Amino acid sequence: MKPGIVAVPERREHSNHAEVARMIAIDIIAGRAKEGSKLAGDAELMLRFGVSRPVLRESVKTLVAKGLLTTKARVGTVVRERAAWNMFDSDLLAWHLQAGIDRRFLDDLAEIRLAVEPRAAALAAERRTEADLAAMQREPSDSVAFANADLALHVAVANASGNPFMRSVGGVIDVALRASFLLSAPVEEPERDIVIMTHRKIVDAIAARDVEGAAEAMVGVIFNGLRRHGAARSEPSERLPGSHRLIAPSRLLPDKD
Repeated sequence: MKPGIVAVPERREHSNHAEVARMIAIDIIAGRAKEGSKLAGDAELMLRFGVSRPVLRESVKTLVAKGLLTTKARVGTVVRERAAWNMFDSDLLAWHLQAGIDRRFLDDLAEIRLAVEPRAAALAAERRTEADLAAMQREPSDSVAFANADLALHVAVANASGNPFMRSVGGVIDVALRASFLLSAPVEEPERDIVIMTHRKIVDAIAARDVEGAAEAMVGVIFNGLRRHGAARSEPSERLPGSHRLIAPSRLLPDKD
C-alpha cells in the first residue's frame, strides 16, 4: 500500500461473477491494469480466478456496463479511461475504498457532497413532513451504531427533500461517511458531542423550516468530517444566500511533499 492510501474493507459477500468483477475492478482502480491496456485472454483469466468462461464473461459484462472496460472486435477487452467510469455506481465506489483511498478521493467526495447535500437540506426544510422529522430522529447519534445513525440521518434528509435525484446520490454519501468513520471515528467524548451537536443543528433547522440554516448546518457537518482526519484546509467564508447557491470550493485537501 502506497503512503497516504488507506484501504477500506468490503462488508458484502459476492457471487462468483461479482467477485471476479470486483477483483478485476480493483486492479484497474489501483492502476495495476492501465487505462488503454488490454486484459489478459480468457484462458489466462479463467486460470487465475478459477472460474468458467460463462462466469468470466458475465464479470466482464458487468464492468463494461459500469464503464471500466470496453470490448472491441479483433482487439479484445480494453481498460477504459477514468473519465468514462460511472462514479455514482455503488459497486464502483465500494471498490475504490477497497483499492485504497487517498486525500484526492476524499476531496472529490466532499466536493460532490457540498454541491448536493446543502441543497437537499434546504429543500427538506421547505418540504419536510412530520414523518420525515420522525425518521431523522429515529436513531440518536449517540447510539451504539454511531456510523449507521449518521448515515441514516443523511439519507432521511435526502428523502425529505422530495427530489428522487437527491436520494440517488446516497451511494456517494454512504462511501464518504464510511471512509470518514473508518479513518477517524469520533471516539472521544468531546468530539462525539460536536458531531451530535452539528447533526442536531440540521434537524432543528429543518424542523423550523429554516432553509438557509439547514443548508449552512449541512455544510458545517461536511467540513467537520474532513477536519476529523486532518483533511480540511478551509471553511466557507460566507453564508449561503437562501437555498440557491451551490458550494464550489477550491481543493479542500492540503498539498504535501
